[in-house]
Amino acid sequence: MKIGILGSGLMGGKLGRIWAEAGHDVTFSYARDRAKLDRLAGEVGASAGSVAEAIEEADAVLLAVHWSRRADVLEQAGDLAGMVVLNCSLPLNDSDSALVVGTTSSGAEELAKLRPHARWVSCFNTNPSESFYPVFARKGQAPAPQVMTYGDDAGAKEIAFGLIRDVGFEPLDCGGLHNARFIEPFAMATVELAYVQPGGPALTYRFDKLRG
Repeated sequence: MKIGILGSGLMGGKLGRIWAEAGHDVTFSYARDRAKLDRLAGEVGASAGSVAEAIEEADAVLLAVHWSRRADVLEQAGDLAGMVVLNCSLPLNDSDSALVVGTTSSGAEELAKLRPHARWVSCFNTNPSESFYPVFARKGQAPAPQVMTYGDDAGAKEIAFGLIRDVGFEPLDCGGLHNARFIEPFAMATVELAYVQPGGPALTYRFDKLRG
């Protein structure tokens, strides 16, 4: 699968590397330093390029930029019509300490308004990036930790589910984009658990229904 990475920081850089290692054709884009893109690409046999090059003929695109950069990267990406876009960005303020959208709307819904013809799926934004490689290293071991995943396009969600499993997680279908209003605030709880509480940031979670 051809995957374009829009934003190559902690989230985009790690997920892009893992997907490349899993055998996907990955193109990294959108970083302040082109040398960083080239380094990421060179380490895993991927490509580096502009946003336009990353999305060209892509089967899926990962949006992994800070909320403050959303307008700039979307302008470079164009209308994204018909494209499967996995969003792991949260609507955070400049200090990453609070959500700037919530309860009456959500970051996911606001992005969908900006590019209404894209096939949006939100995922990984409730998972600390420090957990990605430990989970990838344990891929195939049960029970797998989960990724809250939500979107209105069933086909796009199926593509996202496959990419989530490629990292070693299990997708947890959390319904439509409307539910982002309640899921995005949960990410702030994972920030507390991962970065404030003791034990290190490689936090995972799993929700199970008890039967019997």
